[in-house]
Amino acid sequence: MNIEIKKLYRLMQNCKLCPRKCGVNRIKGQTGACRVSNQLKVSSINLHYGEEPPVSGTKGSGTIFFTNCNLSCVFCQNYPISQLGNGNIITPEELAEQMIKLQQKGANNINLVTPTHVYPMVAETIFIAKQKGLTIPVLSNCGGYESVEVLELMENFIDIYMPDMKYSNNENAKKYSGIDKYVENNRAAIKEMFRQKGNLKFDNNELATKGILIRHLVLPNNIAGSKQTFEFIANEISQDTYVSVMAQYHTANKSADITELNRKITQAEYDEVLDCFHDAGLHNGWLQEL
Repeated sequence: MNIEIKKLYRLMQNCKLCPRKCGVNRIKGQTGACRVSNQLKVSSINLHYGEEPPVSGTKGSGTIFFTNCNLSCVFCQNYPISQLGNGNIITPEELAEQMIKLQQKGANNINLVTPTHVYPMVAETIFIAKQKGLTIPVLSNCGGYESVEVLELMENFIDIYMPDMKYSNNENAKKYSGIDKYVENNRAAIKEMFRQKGNLKFDNNELATKGILIRHLVLPNNIAGSKQTFEFIANEISQDTYVSVMAQYHTANKSADITELNRKITQAEYDEVLDCFHDAGLHNGWLQEL
């Protein structure tokens, strides 16, 4: 086990793997807000064809859905996995074998969905998988509520970061995802990811090999604060940043009972968001059709 993995596991003893800093001893089986101790729990492992074009390509993304999450979004579309805990326990050795199998099936990459709360075990898994012959890029598909200290330790394990930028307002982040200081932590994390990997890079087949791809889900009633998010990306990261603007919001989990979230976005709302995207000077990425 290398030094970064050891440091990551040490952070679980008084847990501060994410900005929540719950302080529980997960090594000894305690659980914090993410409801996970020191075991990996996975809900599904398969080839996924519905990600952005340079991620899925034609052969699919080798997607691993980790159970639970360090966020508690009231509108989470994967809430049976992220909040109800549906999944099965797996060891790093077993998961490394699954990564190799995904590579053998032709996966373009290993796509780690919500890995933030299990980064120590994930790093160990990647370390083992590389010893077994894993060569395809590893992608962190995360909620964006990250610790810069942890990201620094993950630098040699992750090739592509695909974080969310969910909010530009801390009050909304607290109200709808149950977290404090999302904006400061999210933006610091995005800066660190960009420092590590830079803008998205592609191979001859137009598949992503390294870099950052930011996802932004448009929410009703401007709850996501899209304009401010786009301006941050353009002004403090790069106008060349690849951004995936997603119009797929629908009610899920608890959001049907929340007045301001109990509908899809309107065409007028989405058109305004797209105007903000272009006005900020952004020009790379994918603008999902409503």
